[in-house]
Amino acid sequence: MELFGTIDEMHPRLKRDLEKSWAKVYYEHVFCHIDESLFAPLYCADNGRPNFPVNILLSLEVIKHLFDYTDEEIIDQYSYNFQVNYAVGINRLGMLPLADRTLYEFRERVFRHALLHPGADDLIFGQFELLLKHFLATTGISSGEQRMDSTFITPNIKRAGRLSLAFDVLVQALRYIPGELRTEQLGKALEPDFRTELLFQTKGTQLKSRLQEMLNLIRELLQIADAHPELKERHGLEVAKRFLKEQTYYDYGDDTYSAKENKDIAANSLQSAYDQDATYRKKGSKQAVGYIENITETCGEDNSVQFITDYRLEQNIASDVATLKERLPEIRDRTGASDLYLDGGFYGEDALEVAEQNSVSLHYTNMTGKESNKIPVTKFEIEDLKTIKLCPGNCVPFRTSCNEEKGILTAHFSLADCKQCPFNKKCRVKLDKKNAVLRIDRKSLLAAREREKLGCKEMRRENTSKRSAIEGTISALKRGRGAGRLRVKGIVKCSLTAGMKVIAQNIRQLVSYFQRSCALFLDNLHRNVQQNQAVRA
Repeated sequence: MELFGTIDEMHPRLKRDLEKSWAKVYYEHVFCHIDESLFAPLYCADNGRPNFPVNILLSLEVIKHLFDYTDEEIIDQYSYNFQVNYAVGINRLGMLPLADRTLYEFRERVFRHALLHPGADDLIFGQFELLLKHFLATTGISSGEQRMDSTFITPNIKRAGRLSLAFDVLVQALRYIPGELRTEQLGKALEPDFRTELLFQTKGTQLKSRLQEMLNLIRELLQIADAHPELKERHGLEVAKRFLKEQTYYDYGDDTYSAKENKDIAANSLQSAYDQDATYRKKGSKQAVGYIENITETCGEDNSVQFITDYRLEQNIASDVATLKERLPEIRDRTGASDLYLDGGFYGEDALEVAEQNSVSLHYTNMTGKESNKIPVTKFEIEDLKTIKLCPGNCVPFRTSCNEEKGILTAHFSLADCKQCPFNKKCRVKLDKKNAVLRIDRKSLLAAREREKLGCKEMRRENTSKRSAIEGTISALKRGRGAGRLRVKGIVKCSLTAGMKVIAQNIRQLVSYFQRSCALFLDNLHRNVQQNQAVRA
């Protein structure tokens, strides 16, 4: 910093407003707590250092997502907005100029590092953890009670039909085929009129024949590549091979490719020629192409604000239960969570087992599936999830067993007793000529016990009340931080960007905490002044 900065020349009122703004909170509680050593692997260990401070570069990335700026806007804000300069520790406007290429190269280094170390050593998540720990310690926010939810995230791709997807795959692959090797028909595919006629002038009755035409062109292109080994491993050609493999049938007799029916195409098949990681999923009435982000945040009733404690971005075919199983132990270790509030999509026997192993209580707002009109399995007396001891009609089975591998509990009852039982019309026991047998799936038993808990209106109301507010957090991420549709594509870039937006959301909550604390302090001060004046009077 310079001895005399821009702030020293400000009008006192503007200076006071600056001190109350987000910039001061950011400088003291974010900028000063950025651990630059985490980013040391991005640079040479014994040959110089970064030509620009890493904490400023990272801060500009975070501030960009805090206000949903574009790259051009954040560079302009840094160059001409003293509030942004103040937030990153610069006390004179224009003191440290920044070239846009410097910001892009830093971003590229972070991306390359994540690409080379998949599933581990996430620099952005590491910084998120450090800041979260400081935020919780500074504000005293309790992290014992937390809630979790997931939402679809759309990358920077268009939702393409099969004909449009086939065209994109063909055009991308053609870029790797030298002009002299292209046939006349392949060359026409690059002309603007070809695209217009294919995508905008094709009638519904022509779709099948035009799609077959595109498949034939893609195959012709790949045959050219096969004849030239130096082209085989080009990225666009690999995408074309994947497209044919996933979306077509090959007839060995006729040596032809034909398009699969829509229902026969897997959800993890290629959805975009420009994002090979994106997948398709239908969740309820919603259809989405891209990714799914799982968010966990605090939800203690005494907390004045709530912070996001964990995030995870995956292909949208990943189930909520699988994500819960993976993230729960880490959430417990990092934040000390003891209670987790979720909707029915996160229910699963494996999830309950992981929660029990980590001493975390799961509270559901509802359950998936339909309830049977039969007697609930919870009405049977079952010991240790292994032995059926008694039925609702007070009959004791003469033989019981448990298949541990399949998780099936079996009990044999007296056929005569079952026929005379007043509950036999709704009982789960199956009667035949010689036996009365009851079989209970352990998963069904655990689910029934959870449903029984939700039967208590008071408990259900509390679970719903504590979980529902996470919808507001997701809305703030999508609308305020721009997470609804990202400006990048590919799971690595999308994950890094999602992490920046989560950090930005926590910073917004931290600013809100200090503004509320300041307002409360001023309110109490004003009240004390009034009381003192009343006493003097």
